[in-house]
Amino acid sequence: MFFHGCPPAHLLLYLNSKYGLATTERHIIKEGIMEDFKSGFFMSETACNGRVLIVDDEPDIRKVVRMTLQKAGYEVLEAENGEKAIEAINTGENRLLLDVLICDIRMPKINGVEAIAYFQQEWPRVPIIVLTGFPDTDMATSFLRSGVVDYLVKPVEGEKLRTAVARAMEQRELAQL
Repeated sequence: MFFHGCPPAHLLLYLNSKYGLATTERHIIKEGIMEDFKSGFFMSETACNGRVLIVDDEPDIRKVVRMTLQKAGYEVLEAENGEKAIEAINTGENRLLLDVLICDIRMPKINGVEAIAYFQQEWPRVPIIVLTGFPDTDMATSFLRSGVVDYLVKPVEGEKLRTAVARAMEQRELAQL
C-alpha cells in the first residue's frame, strides 16, 4: 500500500497533509493509531527518504540514477518513457507516494516535454527535475520558469543528482506546510 519502508515521520506528513491533523508522533502512538502500522506491512526497518520516479528511455541511465539514489536512501521507480510513467503513476495508490519526478526530454511515444506538462497539470505539488543529454539554454529557461526545480545534463555527477533531489524534497515539504 503506502509508506512501505518509510519512517513514521513520512506517515505523519501524509496524515497532516491528507486530514489536516496537527499532531505529533508521540500523540499518534499514544492514541493507538500507530498500532495498526506496526505489522511491517506499511513500514520496515529500512530508512526511506522518499520515492522518486525516473523517466528515461536509456536503461543504463535509469540504472545509474536508481543505484545513486537508492544508496542515498530513496525508493526509486523507473519508466522507459512518458507513456509508461503516466501508466505507472495512475496505477494503485502510487500518486500518493511520489515525492520527486526526474524526467528525460527526448524519448519515444510521450516525450519529456509532454510528460512534464502532464505531471505539472495533474500533480502540481510533485517537484520535477529534468535530466537530459541534449542541453538547450532556451528550453532550460522555459522549464525553470514553468516550475521545474532543476535542469541537469547527462552524465550527471552523483553528488549533483543527490543534491538536486534533496532540494526538490525540501521544496515539496515546504509546499505542504
